[in-house]
Amino acid sequence: MKILMVFDFDHTVVDDNSDTWVIRCLPSQTLPDSVKSSYRKGHWTEFMERVMNYIGDQEVSPDRVRSVMETIPFTPGMTDVLTFISENKSLIDCIVISDSNTMFIDWILHVAGLQTAIDQVFTNPAKFNESGCMEVHCYHSHDCKQCPVNLCKKKVLELYLSQQSDRGVEYKRIFYVGDGGNDLCPTSCLRAHDVVMPRKGYTLEKLLAKLEGQEGSASLRAGVIAWSSGTDILQELKTSIQ
Repeated sequence: MKILMVFDFDHTVVDDNSDTWVIRCLPSQTLPDSVKSSYRKGHWTEFMERVMNYIGDQEVSPDRVRSVMETIPFTPGMTDVLTFISENKSLIDCIVISDSNTMFIDWILHVAGLQTAIDQVFTNPAKFNESGCMEVHCYHSHDCKQCPVNLCKKKVLELYLSQQSDRGVEYKRIFYVGDGGNDLCPTSCLRAHDVVMPRKGYTLEKLLAKLEGQEGSASLRAGVIAWSSGTDILQELKTSIQ
C-alpha cells in the first residue's frame, strides 16, 4: 500500500502567495484602490479574475506574467521533498489541492523540474483569452459553509480517495501538509493513522490547537505534526516508508 502526500501550494510548497506575487509583473508593482477594494470575503477567485483583467488591461504580456511567476521562491527544503517523491513514485502518490490556479502552479513546478512529483493538481482553472488576459474560474461549487465558495478541499480529497478506491488503490497513510484556514476542513476526513502537518506559526496550526483542546472532539482523528521546513516533512515521510 502506498502513502499519499497532499499539499497545499501557497505558503506551503512555495514560500509566498502566488496570487499576490503576480502583482510584481506590473510596472508599479501595485494595484489601484478600485481593484483592491473590490474584494469580498470568501470570494477570492472572483477578485483574482479582476486582478488579472487589470494586468491584461495594462498590456502586460503573458510571457511577462509567466517570467515573474517563475521567480517565486520555494519554501526551504520543499524541493528536496518533491525530488524524493518523484524518485519514489512506486511508494508515494502526491496531489496538490490549492486555491491558486492551474497556470501559476504549472509554470512554477515546471521551471523547477518538479512536475513529475505531482500526480494531480486540483485548483482553479485558468487560461489566457484572445485579448491576452488571464481568465480564472472557480474550481467547483459546493455546499460547505466552512470553505470559500470556489473550493472545498475536503470535497476534493474525499472524491479523489473514492475514485482511487474504485481503482483498487488504498493508502496505508495520508499526510496532509498545509498552512491556511481553508486547510482545516479536509483534515476532518483523515483517519487515526493519518497525519496532518500544519506549518508552524500559521493559521492551520492555531486552528488545530483549538480543536485538540476541545474534549471529545470527533472532527479530528489524525495525528498532528507541525513543520517549519521541508526537512521536517521529508524526515516523517522517510520514516513512514521504511
